[in-house]
Amino acid sequence: MLNKVVKTEYPLIDSDPHASRVVRYMRPSDYALWAGSTAAFPAALVAWEMADPSKIRLKTSLKLGGFLGFTAGFLLAYQRSTYRFWGWSENKREEELDLAELRERAQDGKSLYGNSPQPAWVQQAAASNSTWSQLNFGVLPMFNFVNHTHHGSDPAKYGVKKEEESS
Repeated sequence: MLNKVVKTEYPLIDSDPHASRVVRYMRPSDYALWAGSTAAFPAALVAWEMADPSKIRLKTSLKLGGFLGFTAGFLLAYQRSTYRFWGWSENKREEELDLAELRERAQDGKSLYGNSPQPAWVQQAAASNSTWSQLNFGVLPMFNFVNHTHHGSDPAKYGVKKEEESS
């Protein structure tokens, strides 16, 4: 698969990280953003009600606002974590975690990014659909739930030998 190569200030870790890795690698600041967004929506509704009182009860609106804040906060935190995988923001911590995790998998003889029961063409299609999809979260939130080999990084840095070398 031809991946778009983007020059960044920080190293590329993974151009299409699996959703579980993105969530596992979130920083405390991402969780703080998520929590702040969750609280901000209902707080904005309360402030709006105080500024311009209405005669309706806010119970349902606050629940909906809390849900929308929770969802928006998660998408923002997920996107920030993904930016670090892409090398768009400082990613030293993620780089070290990735190196340790995938080197261990390589030493154990496991596939770097996990095995998938899907045929190769399905993995290719899934990778094509989810790569860079985090840039379009406002329209269609799409996550990578498929294990595939299209990640835009060199497996040799984790200690994986090419097939012709290992023969």
